[in-house]
Amino acid sequence: MHWLAFGCLLAGATGFAAEPGRPQAYSNAPPPAYPRVNLAPHYAVDPGWPQRSPDIPWGAVPSVAVDRQDNVWIHTRANPAVQVYAPDGRYLKGWREETPGTGAHGVRFDAEGNIWLVDVGLHVVRKFTPEGRLLLTLGTPGEPGEDGRHFNKPTDVAFAPNGDLFITDGYGNSRLAHFNRQGRFVKAWGALGVAPGQFSIPHAIVCDSKGRLYVADRNNVRIQVFSQRGRLLAVWGNILVPWGLWLSAKDEIWACGSSPMVWKTDPKYPTSPLGCPPQDQIVVRFDSKGRVLQLWALPKGTDGQEQSGELNWLHAIALDSKGNVYLGDIIGRRVQKFVLQEEARR
Repeated sequence: MHWLAFGCLLAGATGFAAEPGRPQAYSNAPPPAYPRVNLAPHYAVDPGWPQRSPDIPWGAVPSVAVDRQDNVWIHTRANPAVQVYAPDGRYLKGWREETPGTGAHGVRFDAEGNIWLVDVGLHVVRKFTPEGRLLLTLGTPGEPGEDGRHFNKPTDVAFAPNGDLFITDGYGNSRLAHFNRQGRFVKAWGALGVAPGQFSIPHAIVCDSKGRLYVADRNNVRIQVFSQRGRLLAVWGNILVPWGLWLSAKDEIWACGSSPMVWKTDPKYPTSPLGCPPQDQIVVRFDSKGRVLQLWALPKGTDGQEQSGELNWLHAIALDSKGNVYLGDIIGRRVQKFVLQEEARR
């Protein structure tokens, strides 16, 4: 069949007008009545959350956690360094530190409800009661190192079902440190590099109900999964540059950060890790086998001009029992509440 005749036949079959030398045009037939139903989970920022008085400052917010009452705890680079907010945004309490600054990095709860703070500036991981009484210090305050008594800019801590704890260590070291529940050093593994099992800024960690460890290997654009003995189980690569991790009650892993990117030299941040500044802001939800269940993109704000609902260097993520998401950022210097919409709950 001649190509022109075939084109006319195709045009008649599809409703396009195929005229040689001109673009094909859609027919005038109305489109079908598409079902306008939102199947993707979606969230709306709560612009009134929290209600924070002027005497309660915020610095960068690298970490956020939610307790059993859905109260929101943040570890910020300001004073009070620890701040607690009710689900409706009311300020409940805070802890002041003698030397607040750039050290705040992680905040987690263990199974007994104790709160753990990770400080990259002091090179320590500390355990407190919910009232703020210090119970245990791991690492030597102010002394970087790489042994059972020292960290070098640690980043996060996770707890195994038996109470053992695992610390990502961190910006200075490139290892995972294992301690028993009493705080005795067991062992460490990992080294700086790009090979499977190596790290380039192990930046966050969570542990699921089966004891599997999920590590945000930030500069290497991957999440690595380990047994508690240090055996590499899986590598989830090239999905996002992971900054923060959160584990749900269903053993789903929520990760926040930015989409994969290559190394660049930004004059404003010449020695910064990969993704500084990020090109976008995303949240990814995985099942425990690494299958992506959800991807959510958020607007990236402009430095100093961030609007409600925008993120700027998204660093921290936590969820409450109702599925609402709390996100903390570095340059934006705040935590925001994103409310799961009712349609998405069905």
